[in-house]
Amino acid sequence: MDNNNQNGKKDSREIEHEVLELIDGASGEVAEVTRELQPLREIILDNESSLEERLEAYEDIIDSQVGDTTLMRARNIEREVGLRQIFLKFEGGNPSGTQKDRIAFDQAMDALRRGFDAITLATCGNYGVAVALGALLAGLKCIIYIPQSYHTSRVKEMTDLGAEIRRIPGDYEKAVEVSSEFAQKEEVYDANPGGANTALQLKSYGQIAYEIYDELRDAPFAVAAPVSNGTTLAGIYKGFVSLSRRGKTSRIPKIAAGSSFRKNPIVHAYLNNLPNCSDLEAAKIRETKVNEPLINWHSIDGDYVLDAIRETGGWAGYASDKKMMAFAKLIRDREGLSVVPASTAGLIALIEHHKKDPLPNDRYVVILTGRKS
Repeated sequence: MDNNNQNGKKDSREIEHEVLELIDGASGEVAEVTRELQPLREIILDNESSLEERLEAYEDIIDSQVGDTTLMRARNIEREVGLRQIFLKFEGGNPSGTQKDRIAFDQAMDALRRGFDAITLATCGNYGVAVALGALLAGLKCIIYIPQSYHTSRVKEMTDLGAEIRRIPGDYEKAVEVSSEFAQKEEVYDANPGGANTALQLKSYGQIAYEIYDELRDAPFAVAAPVSNGTTLAGIYKGFVSLSRRGKTSRIPKIAAGSSFRKNPIVHAYLNNLPNCSDLEAAKIRETKVNEPLINWHSIDGDYVLDAIRETGGWAGYASDKKMMAFAKLIRDREGLSVVPASTAGLIALIEHHKKDPLPNDRYVVILTGRKS
């Protein structure tokens, strides 16, 4: 044994193993869910059944499997960072291990209702698994576009669920463009962000706000989440606006967004006080195994989030790969949740803001995604 190990220090191989363990992609209980839902799937795939019966069976799947995820108070992290009443909304309880199931299943049901026989999307990983599963249960063919350079470890899950993978040159934004063009040309359901289904996607993510309200009986002071395209956080904001208009909450929470360091137009626009999200220089964007779920030179739903941040008096901030890794380890060690590091960007934005401008004693909710099986 060398001197470093004798002194209790880790050698490079131990550190590398720990890093790989932390960045292992989100995963869920896809195989188990598929087996459990086979009776309902048989109804959905039975062309002798009426459309109403098939849709009702699919709705049963959504009700039993998607959403109602855990909201837990993180007292150990509170002590670590010096901010009380931090609640973690853990979206890893969804079938694919992320919040993406919320929009994936709703869109698969929408495609079934409207008579489509196929669905397409671009992805860097998690969304592809969610849509592939939703499509399989709905009896839809699934065509997934992935940039050739992306590292996603979840391709086998997508293919095991029957999805067709098409690797293309270019970045995520190019994959979205190609997928959407394919959808229009071939009359395939387009599940990409920024298209005709934006309202449905925002409504689906709005369910997160309703679930937070159900647990806390009011809106928290702030909701923090990681952002890439911005769809998740925009939907959560929309959900709280709806609750406030209906008189259910006493306030709308401040919206806090976190993303990879200098690689997201939403955070860039907020920090530079720009009126709208403007595209970053694509050539300067470099993805890593840690930041890949977050980086964008073009945030498709970015202006929705930028407006939400400003209207609520919220904020946005960057998170480095190193800090996201550290917070993923902190959450695992202190709270027992295994999360993908990129999902900690919202928590980091919350804590960094608190360090600069101490936040009041109140309640704070952080959205976390991803788990390891």
